[in-house]
Amino acid sequence: MKSLVLLFAILAAVSAEWIDIDWSQVKPIEEFDHYWARLPRELQFLRKLTPTRRVTNGQQATPGQFPYQIALLSTFSGGTGLCGGTVLTTTFILTAAHCVQNAQGGTAIMGAHNRNTVEASQQRIAFSSGGIRIHAGYTPTNIRNDIAVVQLNSAMTFTDRVQPARIPAAGDGRSFAGLTGTVSGFGRTSDASQATSPVVMFASNPIMTHADCLASWGNNANLIQAQNICMSGAGGRSACNGDSGGPLTVQDGGTLQVGIVSFGSAAGCSIGMPSVYVRVTEFRQWIVDNSNFS
Repeated sequence: MKSLVLLFAILAAVSAEWIDIDWSQVKPIEEFDHYWARLPRELQFLRKLTPTRRVTNGQQATPGQFPYQIALLSTFSGGTGLCGGTVLTTTFILTAAHCVQNAQGGTAIMGAHNRNTVEASQQRIAFSSGGIRIHAGYTPTNIRNDIAVVQLNSAMTFTDRVQPARIPAAGDGRSFAGLTGTVSGFGRTSDASQATSPVVMFASNPIMTHADCLASWGNNANLIQAQNICMSGAGGRSACNGDSGGPLTVQDGGTLQVGIVSFGSAAGCSIGMPSVYVRVTEFRQWIVDNSNFS
């Protein structure tokens, strides 16, 4: 089952100030040579596959519905690409390690509903390679510790459209199984056009027990571990390419981020396989130690 894994898309664009981005030039991480160079030989065949790419079978968000959602753009020597992320503090954002590994810097877009337009609600702030903090234990071959924080070059301003994500309190050991999970992002919307969504999309399904997710992934305990949390793929609803690093949330006295989009099946995002996330409760102390979150 390890060979089914496909890390969802990522990566980025450029600079700070107000940035006029040519979105037609942004491509998914799967098209970068350096992405594939990190993976073992037995996974190289995945490069030739073309799975469904989108927040599958979801719906369009209303403006401001996800004020913590970020469109994360990272710059690489081979080009640019797209990821998700969440607002952590005025100067730090939370994302997946595979979204920013080897990045030279980039731009975080906060407060966007349609990232392709100049919306008054948007804040576009640059980050440099020195602001990227990846978990020291991140291993791409089996996708362990797929978490990173990024310090922005300047502070964002909290508004009704830009708000920090709420994450579980210290000591919260709940599995969240049975609660409805919601994943959001700007990922691809069509295999035919290969285009990412200009607007925030979201999909919801139940959070699975660890045992059920493990069974769905062929009992591969090297891949599905306690540090992961899974959302059911029922109805073909799932995160997909372009959504990496974005939030998985539940409703628990308000919106609570319990996961970070990490990976899914290379056979396709809408085939019913669970999407897999970093379990935020497993890394809460790491987040505190590597940012100004408290």
